[in-house]
Amino acid sequence: MMTLETWLTLLEQRHSQAIELGLERCGAVYSQLGSPRPAKQVITIAGTNGKGSTAAYLAAMYGGLRQRYGSYTSPHIFRFNERISIMGEPVSDDCLIRAFEQVEAARGGISLSYFEFTTLAALLILQQSDLDCAILEVGLGGRLDTVNLVDADCAIITPIGLDHQDFLGPDLVSIATEKAGIIRFGVPVVCTEVNPPSPILQVAEDLQAPVYLRGIDFDLTSPVDPLISLQQFSLGDQSMWVSQPSMVGMHQFDNLAAALAALVLLNPGCSEKTDEISAAIRGCRVPGRLQRVFSSPEILFDVGHNELAAVAVAAYLVSNRRSNTTCVLAMLADKSAETVALALSEVCGRWLCADSPGERGQSGELLAGRVKTALPGAEVSFFGTLDKAMQEAVLSSDENDTILVFGSFSTVSGAASWLQNSMQHDRHDAARIT
Repeated sequence: MMTLETWLTLLEQRHSQAIELGLERCGAVYSQLGSPRPAKQVITIAGTNGKGSTAAYLAAMYGGLRQRYGSYTSPHIFRFNERISIMGEPVSDDCLIRAFEQVEAARGGISLSYFEFTTLAALLILQQSDLDCAILEVGLGGRLDTVNLVDADCAIITPIGLDHQDFLGPDLVSIATEKAGIIRFGVPVVCTEVNPPSPILQVAEDLQAPVYLRGIDFDLTSPVDPLISLQQFSLGDQSMWVSQPSMVGMHQFDNLAAALAALVLLNPGCSEKTDEISAAIRGCRVPGRLQRVFSSPEILFDVGHNELAAVAVAAYLVSNRRSNTTCVLAMLADKSAETVALALSEVCGRWLCADSPGERGQSGELLAGRVKTALPGAEVSFFGTLDKAMQEAVLSSDENDTILVFGSFSTVSGAASWLQNSMQHDRHDAARIT
């Protein structure tokens, strides 16, 4: 029997293109599998940033309501199994292998990309787990993403920015048009943004799908009294006081608000269970989202890889007076390192650029040149490996300094591995990384 690693290696190598948008091939295999619906309720999340955190809040709150839930997100940080979880726990290797075998048997001569194949396996696993709710994160775009084979009961669209332009189009209108592809006739659409790009609103109107906008139709607000730590959520005639987001950064209030809106829309009356919902919020954590993994010097991990994410990170650092942060940066070549550098320039005074491996990667030297082009006066260095950049960052920082690790999921994964291997003397902090 093939191991999980053998399967994943095969899937990476077998299809001619790493990314190939479209539903014809994967749709045919989906039908052959019996069009598995992953749960009684399905929530699909599209957008440029915030999808993973929004999905995590939703999953946690469904658990707090004692419902059986599962989720599908991508990519992963440490292990592929993280992508598919049942009741908050990643599925086993054996579970994945069985699903892969089913997809393999159903596909016949149809070639599937890595993402298409594994997403179909995820839908099978979720369906076979007898779930009340499944939360599905779109991998790329929306309209032509394999996740969009499933008709959702609620669509969430998080903030939209410039990313993946080679696949989704050159501007926000084009990208938003692709994201709007997850909207279904008459199904509610929750928008994190108060003013989403026009295609979202137009598609929703065409499909008679009610739209709920943050700040207009629902909101999450702080009380006037600073001694009250709870937040007030409201949507229509439903209102409740809940705990603050468990993850840091003002953008997490947006993510939590959208998750609460979807929860209330699909579960009328749940606003009476504020204790259970608040407990779920307090316990919700997602690795790599402004995650503080070491205290002296302070080391923050963030999987962000675009300007929108960099703006959110910069806002957090400014609000917490981290004005002289060292940034360990490793990014794929097709990401806009220049706009990221500009967005972080107010808080990052030193840049340590490292190699990104793989076909889409780039050398630390090339990345450093791009940062230097955007910030001619900045202190920029490059390193052959992420390990060397991390070592330089830690050795040259004082105990009160801040190090930001940024640029991709693989950057955070690599930095976490280095930190665990290098700082075993402080096992408490090392254990918090994973």
